[in-house]
Amino acid sequence: MHLFKLQITGIVCVLLFCVCTTTAQQSGPPLLTYDDLVALYENETPEPELAARLNTLLTTPFVNNSAGVRGPKAGARSDFGKKFIRVATWNIERGLEFEALKAALTNDQRFFRRLALDERGSRFNLKEILEEAAMLSRADVIVLNEADWGLKRTDYRNIARELAGALQMNYAFGVEFVEVDPLNLGTETLEGEISTDKEEMVQNLAVDKSRTLGLHGNAILSRFPLRNVRLVPFVNQGHDWYATEKKQVSLLEKGKRKGAGIVLGEKIAREVRRGGRMMLLADIEERGIPGGKMTVVATHLEDKAKPSERLQQLEEVLTQIQPATHPVVFAGDMNTSGSDSTPTSFQREIKKRLGSSKFWVTQGLKYATGVGLLYDITVGAVKMQRTRKDPTVKSIKFVSENPEEKFFSTLKDFRFADGGAFDFRGAKEYSIGASGETLSDSNERASKGFASTMEMNGRINVALKLDWFFVKPVRLTDPDDDDQPFHFAPQFGRTLKAVNYALKDGISDHNALIVDLPLENLVVDN
Repeated sequence: MHLFKLQITGIVCVLLFCVCTTTAQQSGPPLLTYDDLVALYENETPEPELAARLNTLLTTPFVNNSAGVRGPKAGARSDFGKKFIRVATWNIERGLEFEALKAALTNDQRFFRRLALDERGSRFNLKEILEEAAMLSRADVIVLNEADWGLKRTDYRNIARELAGALQMNYAFGVEFVEVDPLNLGTETLEGEISTDKEEMVQNLAVDKSRTLGLHGNAILSRFPLRNVRLVPFVNQGHDWYATEKKQVSLLEKGKRKGAGIVLGEKIAREVRRGGRMMLLADIEERGIPGGKMTVVATHLEDKAKPSERLQQLEEVLTQIQPATHPVVFAGDMNTSGSDSTPTSFQREIKKRLGSSKFWVTQGLKYATGVGLLYDITVGAVKMQRTRKDPTVKSIKFVSENPEEKFFSTLKDFRFADGGAFDFRGAKEYSIGASGETLSDSNERASKGFASTMEMNGRINVALKLDWFFVKPVRLTDPDDDDQPFHFAPQFGRTLKAVNYALKDGISDHNALIVDLPLENLVVDN
C-alpha cells in the first residue's frame, strides 16, 4: 500500500511537472468575449477596463515553444552543396483554404494528387506542385500574414496554432486587428437590402458566439524556440480601420433602398476593425547561426495608404532593429503596389469577408455578374506595368514615376549599429535563373522585373510584387558588393506559384516565397 502511494505520488509529480513545463512554454494576453466585441463596435470610446484589455491584446504576443528544439532541416543542393536555414513567408489570406494550405506546408502530396478536376486550377501541373510543396515543407522558419483566430469565415480555427501543430513547430502570434464588423459578428441585418434571398443571407451570417474571438494578425513559426518576442504597433497607421470604415456604414444606413444586392455589395467593400498594422519580432538562438542568434521581423504594411505612409511604417521597423549586430530577416507583405490600395474583385472580397462556403461563393458570382456591381474594385489606381513587377526601378520624372523608389532606397542606405547593411546583391551563382540583378539572391526575378506575388484576373489583369525578403547577413557593409562575404547571405529566393495555384482560385491571393541562408561562407566567381 505504501509503495502504491509512492507510485501515485510520483505520477502526480510527473504530471504536474509536464503541466508546469507546458504552461511555462506558452504565454499570451486574456481573450475578449463576444459581448466585448459587440461593445467595441458600438462604442467609439470603450469603457476604460475594456480599452485596457484591448490595448494589452494589441501589444502582447501569444508565444508557444512547446515543440522545443528540432533543429534546421538543413540539407544540400546540387548547385549549392552547403547546409542552410530556409525561411518562408506567405500572406495566407486569412487561412480560408486551410486544408490546402496545410497540405502545401506539410508536403501532403496525396492531397494534391487526389484533387478533383473541378477543384484544380487552370495552371495545374502536378509535378511542379509536388516539387514546390516539398521545398516549402523544408522551411525552418515561416512568416505568416493574415492569420485568423476565432472567426466564422475560417471555421473559428486558430490558424497559426493549427499549422504549427501540423508542422511540429513553435509559434508566436500577434494580433493586428480585432474584427468587429457586423458581418463578422453576425449582427448584420442588411437593412435596405431588397433581394429575394435577403432572409437566407442574414441566416448565413449568424455566428457561434461561444467561439467568436475576432482575432486576425501575423505569426512566426519556427523549428527553434522563439525568444524575446515583441509585438509593436505602428505609430503611423495610414488608415483608420474603425472610424473611417464605420463612417461608411453610417452613410449607407442613412441611404435609401438601392436595389437587389447593392446593400450587401457596399457592406462587403468596407471592414470595421479595432487595432492597426504592426511588426512582430522574435529572436532565434542556434549554434549554427553566425554569432548564435538571428532576429526575424514579420510585418504587413498598410494597403489603404499612400507609399509615403508605408515608408513611415518601414522607418519605424528600421528604428526597432537598428541596434542589431547579428543577422536579421525582415519579411512579409509590404504592399509595394505604387498606390493606396491593391486591386481585388467583388468575388474575392465575398470570400475574404465571409468564407468560401458554397452559399457565399454562389452569392459572389450572382452579385458580381447579375446586379451591375463592378467586378473589379480598384480604390487606388494601379501604376504602369514598369513599376508593377519591379517597384525598385528608378523614377523617371514626368515619364514613369515610381512612388515606391524611396522605400527601397531607404532600405539600401540603412545601416545597423555594427555598420551592417541589407543584402541587395544579385550573384548569378545564387539566383534562380542566374539573374544577377539587384535583390535577385533574395527575391526571384522574372524576364521583366520580379516574379509576381499577387495576381488578379478580371476586367484588368494585374500582377504585382508585394511580398519581400530583406536580409542582413554577416559582415556585409555595402549592399551591392560581391567581394564581401556571403556568409548567411540570402540565396535562391524563389516565388512558389505552382503550389498556390493548385486550386482553381488559389490557396491564397498571394504566392509563398522561400529563401535559403547558408550556414557556411560562400565564394562568388568574379
